[in-house]
Formats: sequence, structure tokens, C-alpha cells
Amino acid sequence: MRLLIGTDDDTAVVAFLADRLAALGHEVRRLPAAAWGVVALDVARAVARGEADQGVVCCWTGTGVSIAASRLPGVRAALCVDAVTAAGARKWNDANVLALSLRLLSEPIAAEILDAWLGAEYAGSEDESLRAIGDIKNA
Repeated sequence: MRLLIGTDDDTAVVAFLADRLAALGHEVRRLPAAAWGVVALDVARAVARGEADQGVVCCWTGTGVSIAASRLPGVRAALCVDAVTAAGARKWNDANVLALSLRLLSEPIAAEILDAWLGAEYAGSEDESLRAIGDIKNA
């Protein structure tokens, strides 16, 4: 899978994310650190255009990058602080951008979240809701 990582602060845990994804066999590209709104939109654009299969965005709380990334049609960013939320975001929301809080993230938690995110697939049960939000974004 082609993954793009963007952050507003290059921390050791961001490097850990990239290294772990690469070790799992994914093609990983990191954008240079930039303001959270800018970097989140850059990642979201790449996902929306099909240049990346999924994205990972990080800022201090994770909220800013999740809001910014979700502004683009076809992008469903999910702020995940634990593995259960990450798996649910993929399973029920077909999320394609993982938003993470640098304030809350440690390497063990990051590994758990990534494993849950990558191990879950969309179950197909929420098509009506996904169509409804897609219609709003395209209106």
C-alpha cells in the first residue's frame, strides 16, 4: 500500500510511524513538516487524487489535521487515539486518512493503532451514511 505521512512537527514518533509502515512492507513517503492545515491538505489531496492509497496526518491534538483533511471530497479522516477507534474508523467509516495526536502518541500506542488500522477493512454496512456525507461534500 502507498502511504503518505504529513505532520506539523517532525518528532521521533513520526519517524517511528514511517519506519514501522515501511517494515510492514508498505511504500511510505513523508512530507516535510509544515503548518498543520497545509500538510493535512497536501496529504488529503494525494489520497483524493489516488497518488496515495491512505494517509497519516499528525499535529499536537490531531484535531486540526483531521478537520483539514476531511474538507476534501473522497477523504474521510479519523482522529484515533486507540486501536479500537482505529479499527472502527476503517470498518464502519471507510476512513482513508488516519489522524493522530502527537501529544498522546507513544511508540507502543502508535504501533497498536497502526496494526488495528491496517488490519481492518470497510465492512460495507454504512454505505447510506457515506453516500449522504459524500453528497454534501460534492454539493
